[in-house]
Amino acid sequence: MHFDVFNGDADGICALLQLRQTFPCDSKLVTGVKREIDLLRHVSVKDGDTVSVLDISLDKNRVYLDSILEKKTQVLYVDHHYAGEIPLAENLNAIIDESANTSTCALMNCHLSSSRPLWAAVGTFGDNLKELAMKQLEGSGLSKSESDLLEELGVYINYNGYGEELSDLHYSPEKLYKLLEPYDNPLNFISDCQIHFHKLKDSYRSDFSKALMQKPERSFESSKLFILPQESWSRRVVGVFGNHLTNTNPNLAYAVLVKNSEDSYKVSVRAPKNSKVKASDLCCKFPSGGGRSAAAGINKLHQSDFDEFIKRFEGFFGT
Repeated sequence: MHFDVFNGDADGICALLQLRQTFPCDSKLVTGVKREIDLLRHVSVKDGDTVSVLDISLDKNRVYLDSILEKKTQVLYVDHHYAGEIPLAENLNAIIDESANTSTCALMNCHLSSSRPLWAAVGTFGDNLKELAMKQLEGSGLSKSESDLLEELGVYINYNGYGEELSDLHYSPEKLYKLLEPYDNPLNFISDCQIHFHKLKDSYRSDFSKALMQKPERSFESSKLFILPQESWSRRVVGVFGNHLTNTNPNLAYAVLVKNSEDSYKVSVRAPKNSKVKASDLCCKFPSGGGRSAAAGINKLHQSDFDEFIKRFEGFFGT
């Protein structure tokens, strides 16, 4: 059996689309909401099994990965989040780059010699790396309106991945992947599946309009912090709202918090565009934190750690 393990956001879904459209195979899909990172805990391998892991931190899956590698299972691991020490194993093909200006889709695009550049661009747009996505589209012959549609689709797929539980999402990542998988060209998905595209588009706009009405809870010289209400729309929009904020003023750092069902917050952090300080370095200071240079998060920031987070957030970004 082959296992495809992938992040439920645009980068994870579109990386898998590239891989499976280039090398089709029957596989068991293992995914979840965007912030469910330790997905390898769901994988139990037997002799002859193989695994692909896309867009989830190796560091957060280290124990499970080590167990899989000990069974001599062949593993392809493609990611751009904080990895820590990468295991030295002959049966591990690790394509990992933590640079701020890359995505898992970009790494997969290179690995596959640009076999599906349009899907690579969709996922990279979703990861808020517009310049990189536009480079992936060079030579495609697309009009501006067509590239704008791909950007929209990437944003909507990414938006769909956020939530505390699958019930917060409009489509489970597995279902959305299966809807997209038949289409080599994402523009054909948009034209053929208007009902799904517009469901994502309309829901995104509705949620996003509510986020735009929120005022900062804390404002500093170099950063702003928002706390969104404990509602489903907040959990869905937290990531794309953070991206919007940093696109609007890329010189500031942003933290967007949403109250979890228990006594904790889900945190989304965006570093300034040209910052030498990594958002992941801040978030990794807390037990459930992780991410990448430009964008990172904390799954459960306990109320008792709230003041400490504010202090570190101010200190990290020079407020």
